[in-house]
Amino acid sequence: MAMVQPQVERARPRIANPRSARSATETRIVKNNRARYASLLRVGAVLTLLLGGLLGYVMLTSNVTSLSYAVGKAQAQRAALQEETARLDDRIAMLESDERLARIAAKLDMHQPEQFSLVRLDNAPHVANGNFPVLNSIAGWFGGGAPHPHTR
Repeated sequence: MAMVQPQVERARPRIANPRSARSATETRIVKNNRARYASLLRVGAVLTLLLGGLLGYVMLTSNVTSLSYAVGKAQAQRAALQEETARLDDRIAMLESDERLARIAAKLDMHQPEQFSLVRLDNAPHVANGNFPVLNSIAGWFGGGAPHPHTR
């Protein structure tokens, strides 16, 4: 007798194309991982921007503060210099006063001149002083040469 074998129907596979299913699974896993860390990255980016803005504000404030101190120091130095200038001007006025100069002149037995004299100097030829006496003497013949040291 021939036995009839039962025919087992082969079940169709659950997934028609296992390669595309594997690819879809990997894509879904990557997408879920990105979604999980995306919020952390967004929060980190916002915190970084806020921290950068805060640091910029602090730097600008410290710069303004240092400039304010520099201006205050310069104003104090200017006031001190003005005070010293006024003190020195008073001292100059005191030293140049006519009364003081009259007292000093009296101590030195000085008095006002009683007569004045005018003295006229001749225009004497000037002898040039230099490194080459021969050339200087020739220049003296023609009225040239270096000016006399006592004339202006």
